[in-house]
Amino acid sequence: MKAIVIPKPNEIEIREVPMPEVKEGEALLKVKYVGICGADVASFTGNQPFTTYPRIPGHEFSAEIVEIPENDRGLKKGDIVTCNPYFNCGTCYSCERGFVNCCTDNRTMGVQRDGAFCEYISMPVERIYDGKGLSAKELSLIEPFSISQHAVSRAEIKKTDNVLVIGAGPIGLFALLAAKQKCNKIVVADILDNRLSLAKEYGADAVVNSKTQSLEEFTKKFTDGNGFDVCIEACGAPETFLGCIENTAFAANIILIGNGKRETSFIHSVLLKKELNVHGSRNALKDDFINNIDLVASGKADVMKMVSGVYDMADALDAFRALSNNDGTLAKLLIKIGD
Repeated sequence: MKAIVIPKPNEIEIREVPMPEVKEGEALLKVKYVGICGADVASFTGNQPFTTYPRIPGHEFSAEIVEIPENDRGLKKGDIVTCNPYFNCGTCYSCERGFVNCCTDNRTMGVQRDGAFCEYISMPVERIYDGKGLSAKELSLIEPFSISQHAVSRAEIKKTDNVLVIGAGPIGLFALLAAKQKCNKIVVADILDNRLSLAKEYGADAVVNSKTQSLEEFTKKFTDGNGFDVCIEACGAPETFLGCIENTAFAANIILIGNGKRETSFIHSVLLKKELNVHGSRNALKDDFINNIDLVASGKADVMKMVSGVYDMADALDAFRALSNNDGTLAKLLIKIGD
C-alpha cells in the first residue's frame, strides 16, 4: 500500500509499505481523509520532540471498515468511522485510575507510532467509533474537535459566564465551538485578522486583535471591570498564558490547551491572590468523541467551516509546506487518501 512518510525534517515521500498486520480484536480499515494537525507540521519541520524518523504522520482521520470481527458495538463492514488515536498502556497509575488520556507511556498515532497517512490501518475494535451517518470529511475533524471539547470540560462553564479564548487556530476555534454549547458570551483574541474573521463565523460574540488593540482595556469594558470567568489558552506561548492570568476574574478558571515550548516566568502569588484554578488538558476521552459525533450529527455544530482545502495524497508535500508557512488564512487542511 502507499503511505505518506516523513523520512526526515522538511521532506515528504510517498512510499510503498507493507499492509498492516491485523491482530485479534482488531479491524482492517481503509483510510478516507486525514487532517494535518499542528503536531504533524511540527514533525515535518523537526520541532516535535517526541517524533522519531522515518514516521508516517496523522491521527485525525476517517475510514471505511474493510474487515471486522463480531462485536457488541454494531460495527460492520462498510461503515464509515473515526477512531481514538491515543494508545495507552493500561497498567500505569494514570490508566489504573481511569485517566487513560494521561497515560505516562502514551503513544499517539503519527508521533510515537506510525499514523493514518496511509491507505490502510488496523485498529482495535474498542477504539473505533460509529460515524452515525456523518461524511468522511466531517469524521476526520472529530478528533481535533474532541481535543478542544475535552479541554472545555475541564472547568464547569456556566450559562452566565464570560469566556475568553486566546488563539484562533483550529484548536482555539473548536474550543469556541465547544464553549458555545455551554454559555452565551465568548470573546476570541488573536493577532491575525483572518483567523478572527473565522471566529466571527463560528459565533464569537466579539473578537480582539491583541496586536493592534489592548486586550486588557477590552476586558475591562466587556466585563464591567470584573475580568473573564474562564480563559482558554490555545496558543502555547508564555505571553498568552500571562494574558489569561491578567484578564481573568478573581476565582476564575484558566484552561491550557496550547502546547508551550518556551519557559514562562511570573510571580505565582498572583494565582493565590486571585485564587485562580489552572487546568491542564491532554488528548481526549471516548465520551468526547461520541458526544461530538452526536453534536455534529444533530446539526448544532458545523465543523466543515474549518476546512480551508483538500489535497490529494500525491500533493501532501504542498499541503505541509502551506501550513508550515501559514499566514493565518488557513485553518484545517485535509488529505484525501481513498475513495
